[in-house]
Amino acid sequence: MRAEAESADRPIYISGLAPDSKNRILEWQQSYSMGISLFDEQHKELIRLINDLYAASQKGWSYTRVALMRLMRYVLDYFQMNMIKEERIMERIGYPGYREHKREHVAFLKEVLVEVTYLQTNQMIDIKSFILFLRDWILSHVGICDKKLGLYLVRLKKEGNLNAFMQVDIEVSGN
Repeated sequence: MRAEAESADRPIYISGLAPDSKNRILEWQQSYSMGISLFDEQHKELIRLINDLYAASQKGWSYTRVALMRLMRYVLDYFQMNMIKEERIMERIGYPGYREHKREHVAFLKEVLVEVTYLQTNQMIDIKSFILFLRDWILSHVGICDKKLGLYLVRLKKEGNLNAFMQVDIEVSGN
């Protein structure tokens, strides 16, 4: 996602994203819900962070680079925290899709780390591609992989196969 030859200080308008008047490219939809309060709240925060990156990109590269460094560090930390919690729960319950889910997490983090490294070494990145990557990853990962995990946890709860500790830890909502 290295930057192409583009004006460094022009705002970046990403076609097809249809930002709203608040410079958001992604808004939480109930259809994204896993049914697990802890993870739904974390996913809402990740969407907010992606929107913050998009809003920063509208201010031009010189501003965006500073904002990106700060935001990308926070995004990386927040994604890692979310992933660690998901992975711990998957391990504890013996989730059958654990290995594949973890592989997706690792591949995502590697890509984000590449972009962070570019910024840390004063190289430009293609912010458009990076924001699209984050948006698409959230939509596909949360919408497919995390949704499967949520359904599995809800099923375990309905069957009475979640111990009290796990039920408090994950707080299965609405069921």
